[in-house]
Amino acid sequence: MYGSRGVGAFAGRRASIAVLGAALLIAGCSSGDGEGEGEDDGEAAGAVVTQQPAEVGPYWVNPDGLSVRKVAELREDGREKEAEQIRKIAEQPVGEWISPENPEEQARGYTEGAEAADRTALLVLYNIPHRDCDQYSRGGAADGNAYRDFIDGVARGIGDRPATVILEPDAVLHLVDGCTPQQFHEERYDLLSGAVAKLKGLKNTAVYLDAGNAGWGNPDQIFDPLKRAGIDQADGFAVNVSNFYSTEDSIGYGKQLSAKVGNKPFVIDTSRNGNGPYTQGAADERWCNPPGRALGETPTTKTADPLVDAYLWIKRPGESDGECKGGPKAGEWWADYALELAEGSA
Repeated sequence: MYGSRGVGAFAGRRASIAVLGAALLIAGCSSGDGEGEGEDDGEAAGAVVTQQPAEVGPYWVNPDGLSVRKVAELREDGREKEAEQIRKIAEQPVGEWISPENPEEQARGYTEGAEAADRTALLVLYNIPHRDCDQYSRGGAADGNAYRDFIDGVARGIGDRPATVILEPDAVLHLVDGCTPQQFHEERYDLLSGAVAKLKGLKNTAVYLDAGNAGWGNPDQIFDPLKRAGIDQADGFAVNVSNFYSTEDSIGYGKQLSAKVGNKPFVIDTSRNGNGPYTQGAADERWCNPPGRALGETPTTKTADPLVDAYLWIKRPGESDGECKGGPKAGEWWADYALELAEGSA
């Protein structure tokens, strides 16, 4: 409907905080219970998922991530070929979407685990009131005060540990495209700018405001709203979150927008853009679980343009966009779709 849809990645699950810590940083998936000693080569049967080389990117691979556990389950079932395909997802750092329940505990667990591995946690905050305009990922905080409490909890959980935060996918865009009712606009700007200020007050936290994608509109429509939402204080902005536009097109869009917001750098979600956008069917549903897609460039800070700080997997590949095309609820694992993404990539 709005061309920005495609976030639908809110997992809504509690983090496995009890097992997110230094003890698990050398653990991974095995053919037994899913936990085992680390192996440097990561190639043997029952091999673990290890951290990516620091020179490639600083982001943390969660050894207890959902895709890691799915690899273990497939191996336990003797489905080795499928396990190796899903491993393409499991071995990469992906965004950890903080759910509203116990945000402080979640943020602490993820950042403690990442710090112990000498990596940076990638966190996604998706809890703005009136989220997603009553679509597949509807919800969010009950009101402004609840959202401020949520941000305060996340900030306490992060503390001085390294973190990169992707702030509120679609929140600014929906102020522009008419999706969010006018009566909520001023509050949303206040909440977003307040969240940026709170998180940037932390010692080692980078913040990127979501800024849409290459297919929704043009930078002239969003640069002023981004300024009102706090882009000047943020580290930059994020494009293509949970969407499928090519990295080349995303760079083009991002550079045009950057020129209008003080040459701020940006990050690109490349998690599922390996085959570019889906162009068939109704335009308002092309973002939702489109067939024939593939994993994109793996997360890295070695990008094709100096304005691009990183390629990131913000949307977690394999998790549904919503109840469309036979998919489960937004954020739930969809095994067939995960396999299709992995098999479609090089």
